[in-house]
Amino acid sequence: MTGPAVPDLQPYDAVVLVSFGGPESAADVVPFLRNVTKGRGIPDERLAEVGEHYSLFGGRSPINDQCRELIAALADEFDRRGISLPIYWGNRNWNPYLSDTLRQVEADGHRRVLAVITSAYPSYSSCRQYRENLYDAADGSELVIDRLRHYANHPGFVEASVAAVIESLQLPEAGTDPRLIFVTHSIPTTMAEASGDGGYVEWHRTVLAEVTRRVNERLGRELIAELAYCSRSGPPSQPWLEPDVNDRLEQLAAEGVRSVITVPIGFISDHMEVIFDLDTEAAATAERVGLGFVRAATAGVRPVFVAGLVDLIEERAAAARGEQPDRPVAAGTAGWYECPPDCCRNLREPDRPALCQSSNTLQDRRVTQGR
Repeated sequence: MTGPAVPDLQPYDAVVLVSFGGPESAADVVPFLRNVTKGRGIPDERLAEVGEHYSLFGGRSPINDQCRELIAALADEFDRRGISLPIYWGNRNWNPYLSDTLRQVEADGHRRVLAVITSAYPSYSSCRQYRENLYDAADGSELVIDRLRHYANHPGFVEASVAAVIESLQLPEAGTDPRLIFVTHSIPTTMAEASGDGGYVEWHRTVLAEVTRRVNERLGRELIAELAYCSRSGPPSQPWLEPDVNDRLEQLAAEGVRSVITVPIGFISDHMEVIFDLDTEAAATAERVGLGFVRAATAGVRPVFVAGLVDLIEERAAAARGEQPDRPVAAGTAGWYECPPDCCRNLREPDRPALCQSSNTLQDRRVTQGR
């Protein structure tokens, strides 16, 4: 009697988790922020001011530990399915740097790599910038790199978010009729527009609507949901997506709403934008204006989300082999495996190259032949 078939992940021989990175001590904060703001001419004095919120958490961002937890969870799911591919990890802005990781991947003898990016939505900062960093990091190598499609509307992510909202509704602070405030990272309106009509904002609205529909259907309720933004960092003269979550909380209190559940739908784990912007700042705003306040959990390492990521890895491998795999979505349409060249364009450096584009042939994705 034979056991279950082992998933075929050919042609890939390695997986790389690609993340933003974050400081791991107080001494790391300003150097980390220099990396994040490179080319903008921001003085260290200003970076130190911006980085003050890290001091509330010992100068340490939670994101790296969350990447370690996700890698461990993915490895466990690989083991459960009989998958033997190694999982590497590289960051854009802090150790382990993506360039160092890819050099190690190649030194270990791997050539065809699948990138799992810890950002679930399309936009310049959440997709194309990562693809530019992949291009730079793989420069001079013989690696061929693909990535997962955007997965915010995948059933694994949506179901993890539904479970988090339902759990939050059980807390006394949620009250009897809370408003659901889905929160994501604000970006400049020009960047949002560059992501297209079905881009950054529409993807969030689609996921918001589906999560709310499923929650209401399962609990027999009619909760109202809306989208707000956090973490604006641009100059006042530059329009960014609104409303800011703190402004909206003040408005809701004035309108007579008594409690809110903030749902950090734009983040897969408890980034600094979650533990500071929501758990610290937004919670303080809610207390000041008399709102009951609950913050729903992120997807993190919930089994349904981790299993969904591995499903997406298997799906991408099948597509790379020339098959036509199912591409399940909870709502909306499936994202691209390879983005069009003008998708989520770089408004500062329009000619900067990126990997995982539909115009690239297999050989073009080898960086030595891409310049």
